[in-house]
Amino acid sequence: MKKLILTTFLLLSFFFSFSQEEKMTNERLFQIIQTVSEESTGETGNWQFIIDSTLFICLTDVNHNRMRIISPVEHVKNLSEEQLLKSLEANFHTVLDTKYAISDGVLWSVFIHPLGELTDEQVLSAISQVYSGVKTFGTHYSSGFLSFPKPEKPAISNKDKKL
Repeated sequence: MKKLILTTFLLLSFFFSFSQEEKMTNERLFQIIQTVSEESTGETGNWQFIIDSTLFICLTDVNHNRMRIISPVEHVKNLSEEQLLKSLEANFHTVLDTKYAISDGVLWSVFIHPLGELTDEQVLSAISQVYSGVKTFGTHYSSGFLSFPKPEKPAISNKDKKL
C-alpha cells in the first residue's frame, strides 16, 4: 500500500511539474495569434487581429488565469427574435466550445478558457470555432463539424415542467 501511495505521489508530482512547465503564457498566445492572423495589434493581454476580414479580440487576465477570444457577429438591434432564440439553441447543440453572448449591444462569438491550461492546439481550435460561429450565424449556427444531436420532440412539454 505504501508503494502504491509513493508511486502515485511521484507520478502526480511529475505530471504537475511537467504541466506547469507547459503553461500557456501571454507571450506564447501572441506568437500563435501572429502566426495565424493577417495583422495583429495591441499590447500584452489585449490584442486585436484579423483573419479573412474577420475581427478578433483576445483578452487575458493572468492574475485570474482567464482568457477569451471574441469576434463581433452583429448589433443586437439588427437581429430578429428568431435569430436570438436560434443562437441560444446553438449554444446547447452546435457551437460547443464557443458560445454566442451579448455584451454592449453586440452579439459575439466567444471562447472563454483558463489561460494556463490552454494548449497550442486548443488556441488554434478556439480561433477556428469563433470564426465559424461568426460565419455560420443566421444559417447553421455552428462552431465546426461537431454537434450534439438535437431531439426530434421536446423531452418535457411546457405544461409538465416543474421548476
